[in-house]
Amino acid sequence: MASLTSSVVLATLGEDRPPKIGPGMAEAMIEFQSVTKRYQGGQPAVDNLTMSIDKGAITVLVGPSGCGKTTSLRMINRMVEPSSGTITVAGKDVSTVPAAQLRRSMGYVMQSSGLLPHRSVLDNIATVPRLNGVSKGDARKRAAELLDVVGLASVLGKRYPSQLSGGQQQRVGVARALAADPPVLLMDEPFSAVDPVVRDELQQELLRLQRELAKTIVFVTHDIDEATVLGDKVAVFAVGGKLAQYAAPEEILRAPANDFVASFVGRDRGFRHLAFDVADSVRLHPVTMVGQTEGQNAGRRTGEWALVVDDESRPLGWSSPRDGAGLIPGGSLFHKGDTLRRALDSALSSPSGLGVAVDDDGRVAGVLKAPEVLALIEEVRRHREDAT
Repeated sequence: MASLTSSVVLATLGEDRPPKIGPGMAEAMIEFQSVTKRYQGGQPAVDNLTMSIDKGAITVLVGPSGCGKTTSLRMINRMVEPSSGTITVAGKDVSTVPAAQLRRSMGYVMQSSGLLPHRSVLDNIATVPRLNGVSKGDARKRAAELLDVVGLASVLGKRYPSQLSGGQQQRVGVARALAADPPVLLMDEPFSAVDPVVRDELQQELLRLQRELAKTIVFVTHDIDEATVLGDKVAVFAVGGKLAQYAAPEEILRAPANDFVASFVGRDRGFRHLAFDVADSVRLHPVTMVGQTEGQNAGRRTGEWALVVDDESRPLGWSSPRDGAGLIPGGSLFHKGDTLRRALDSALSSPSGLGVAVDDDGRVAGVLKAPEVLALIEEVRRHREDAT
């Protein structure tokens, strides 16, 4: 392919993130009212928890090990019974609903996916509909539809869990949780056992599904980054089962309620806060693009970094101006609608110092420069400061 030069693309890469649930906009789906859980008379695992979880939103429970976040999640579907207090779902006290019936009315996704090894993928997904009396044929039909919903090829339906990757197993676990179309999904550290790349993909897939399905999701994690990426609201638990702060992730990063929350969120919370500012005015610049066959030596010939692309203008890596460097893998990509955090990361992680921006089809739209992203971050900071 002949060398190409992209045109300069200015500003708007597009869409904002989905709107967050704001004050006065949401109704409660799940409510904890003075809930305490003690095991064998010891110190409480959950201590006098009062919290309202919004309908149609993702609420993330986060905190260190032993803080009661998983116990709180499991009390919603009565896998754990509270010692005192009341939990309601859609206004109904869960203690008045038979435990098996309650659990079948909610989706549940666990860390290891929990798939039945002797059943095919389709039959795993169809488990809850079958328990609810749906015919085998209809349950499998629903399962096949859900494979597409969670981004899996239909041919995987005949496989067994051992024949899937960890990420694929987790997607099947999500599909199984959705099979009976429950209004509530409970997710207990579902992505913690997969590698960081797959974890990021699963997080983005969950956000996509939530935009389409608008379920009430309660998600447990120990990772504050995951909490701020996914949560409409974040509940930070302290050791001893106490709720330390419950707010939108932006507020928790901007104004931690106490020293414990500030310590748990970490000293780099200012960087994390960039995940809530969309880079909708970042400037894109042209870049020299070359085909794969000529890309190995293009940088050396031109004396500057060249972006190697495939026949569809999708990035493959960089060709360095240094002798003998060969094709160098690129950094993270900047997609339409991404945030300032991703914009900066794309530039800082690139071997050329230029972040690669791509369109919806993954084709190169231009490159961005770290100093310009930093200038935009400073502009956003000043604007926020002036607003307060």
